[in-house]
Amino acid sequence: VQLVESGGGLVQAGGSLGLSCAASGSTSSINIMGWYRQAPGKERELVAGIIRGGGITEYADSVKGRFTISRDKAKNTIYLQMNSLKVGDTAVYYCNTIPPGLWGQGTQVTVSS
Repeated sequence: VQLVESGGGLVQAGGSLGLSCAASGSTSSINIMGWYRQAPGKERELVAGIIRGGGITEYADSVKGRFTISRDKAKNTIYLQMNSLKVGDTAVYYCNTIPPGLWGQGTQVTVSS
């Protein structure tokens, strides 16, 4: 499975950004997808996950109520809508399966104060 993230950028605190992740290859084998992030000097963490059917989602406490994960099965794409962004959300964001396989390039999200 190949994963390509897009949609990152620079935003002020309190603002919003939307990320996309297009999957290609053996996508029929994917059951659970997630968004991860890695901030400078910190370990990579899982922030949101979604079951293949899209009806079940889970979030890390740090983003609950602010981030929304969704998927479009027809397009083999998952999304992460990020609202009320905080400086602490600054990180490189990656999509991957849960548990993760090979990592893509990720997309940088920078939140300024």
